[in-house]
Amino acid sequence: MGHGGDVIAELTADHREVAEMFEQFADAMPGTPDRKRMIDAITIELVRHSVAEEQHLYPAVREHLEGGPALADKELADHARVEQLLKDLEQRQPDDQDFDRLAVKLHTEVTAHMDDEENHLFPKLRDGVHSFVLESLGEKVREAKKTAPTRPHPASPSTPPANKLLAPGLGLVDRARDYLTGRGE
Repeated sequence: MGHGGDVIAELTADHREVAEMFEQFADAMPGTPDRKRMIDAITIELVRHSVAEEQHLYPAVREHLEGGPALADKELADHARVEQLLKDLEQRQPDDQDFDRLAVKLHTEVTAHMDDEENHLFPKLRDGVHSFVLESLGEKVREAKKTAPTRPHPASPSTPPANKLLAPGLGLVDRARDYLTGRGE
């Protein structure tokens, strides 16, 4: 959940973790409970990661980078598409006809988003934001992931202050549901 380092190192490590999870998903036999467990694990990681970015990274992008509002809005639009796919997958079983199609679409969207951040957004942050700010953001992102929701909530706000107020409560409810159902173990 927390890797350490500045915000770029933290989020890049998350990206590697998610990419590895997608590889494990691809190795699991189609239609099996293992694929559903892998999608649940991917969902948990992506939702926590996205919530932390929405609470801390994108406000910093808006504040510190030239063209920051447009960059942040583009990233938030990416998140909205991914979150809807996660919600669609949450409602499917691994043997449902469209489960694998949705999973492939999710993988494509997530990979494109990660590549865009790593090749465009992160270099701009490295060049345009003081290292102290990047370190501070890394710590804030790690803290946000601890209380973030673990399930997709496409209708919830994705910008501060509303997302910072609602996310911990949603996270608490999600973790309680996960505990009761055994999801994410």
